[in-house]
Amino acid sequence: MAHEVPGVIARGKGAQVELTTIVVPDPGPGEALVKVQACGVCHTDLHYREGGIGADFPYLLGHEAAGVVEAVGEGVTGLTPGDFVILNWRAVCGQCRSCRRGRPWYCFSTHNAAQKMTLTDGTVLSPALGIGAFAEKTLVAAGQCTKVNPQAKPEVAGLLGCGVMAGLGAALNTGEVGRGDSVAVIGCGGVGCAAILGARLAGASTIIGVDIDDRKLDWARKLGATDTINSAKTDAIEAIKSLTGGNGADVVIEAVGRPETCKQAFYGRDLAGTVVLVGVPTPEMTLELPLLDVFGRGGRLKSSWYGDCLPDRDFPMLTDLHLQGRLPLEAFVSETIGVGEVEAAFAKMQRGEVLRSVVVF
Repeated sequence: MAHEVPGVIARGKGAQVELTTIVVPDPGPGEALVKVQACGVCHTDLHYREGGIGADFPYLLGHEAAGVVEAVGEGVTGLTPGDFVILNWRAVCGQCRSCRRGRPWYCFSTHNAAQKMTLTDGTVLSPALGIGAFAEKTLVAAGQCTKVNPQAKPEVAGLLGCGVMAGLGAALNTGEVGRGDSVAVIGCGGVGCAAILGARLAGASTIIGVDIDDRKLDWARKLGATDTINSAKTDAIEAIKSLTGGNGADVVIEAVGRPETCKQAFYGRDLAGTVVLVGVPTPEMTLELPLLDVFGRGGRLKSSWYGDCLPDRDFPMLTDLHLQGRLPLEAFVSETIGVGEVEAAFAKMQRGEVLRSVVVF
C-alpha cells in the first residue's frame, strides 16, 4: 500500500519550493512510516534548494522533525506504532570502523530507508538528509527514529533533530566546554544560540555572542550570553580578547560557515584553545591561514558533525531537561506555520527575522 500526502519539494537549483502530492510506501524491512507532527525550517533545507549540498533534484525537503510512528517493517525491534519520536539523520550502523572503535558519533555508514518516496508520476525524490519531513508522512530507517517522552510538544522536540542539537552538541560534546570556561560564539542564529545555551548548561563563566545583527544579539542575551559584540561596529577579535583578560576565549564556536568568521574564531581563541566549526560552508569556499600560526598557537581546530551527538543517548536526556524546565527549547520557536508557507519562512530566515519557523501538521 502507498500513501499519497502533501509534501514540499525543490525541483531545481534556486527555484521556489512547491507544495505537491508525494507517494510514501509502506515500510519494508528495517523501515518505519512516521506521521509527521512538526518540522523546523532549517538553513540546511535552504542549502538543498540552492544546490549547495548536491544536485539530486527533486528534493523532498525537511528533516528537523518529530512525529508518531504509524507502522514498522519486518525485523524492526524496540519501535512500535504509536511511539512518539524525534527523527535523526545519523542512524549509526554499529559495524563501520568508527563504530567499532567506540566513536559511533562519527559513523561512516549511517542508515536510510531503502525504498524511495516519489511524485505521483513515479519521479524518485531525494529526501533531505535521508528524512524528507515537510510532508504529512515520511519513510525512514527505523534507526532514524528516537523515542522520547511524549509529553514534549512536537514543535519543540523536533528542533533537537538538527539545529538545536548541532549547537548544543558543538558546546557540550565537540567543544567540551567546562565549568568556568570562557566561550565565544560567532553567529547567533538558531545553531549559535543553541551553542550559547549549551555553554550555559556546561557552566561557562563568560559567554560571548558575536553577530552583525542586533536582533540576534538580543536572542543571544536571552539564552545565556553574558556579553555581546556587534562585529559590524567593533573588531570581533580584539573585543573577544578584551572580555577575556586579553587572552582570547577558551572555546570559540563558529556558527556561520564563512572564511572571515572562521578566521575570527581562530584568532579570537586563547593559546592552546579550541575552535569548533559548526557553520556549514558552501563548496567553493576556502580558508587560508599562515601555517606557522596553526602550528604556533597549539590547541584544537575541530569540525562538529551534528554536535557529535548520539541520538539515542542525547535526545531523551535533553527532552527530559526541557520538561524539567532546565532547557528552554520553546524559546527557539519564533512562529508556527502551515506546510504551504515554507518559501515565506526561507525569506524570513534570510532576513534574520526568526530563530525557527516550525511547520505544524
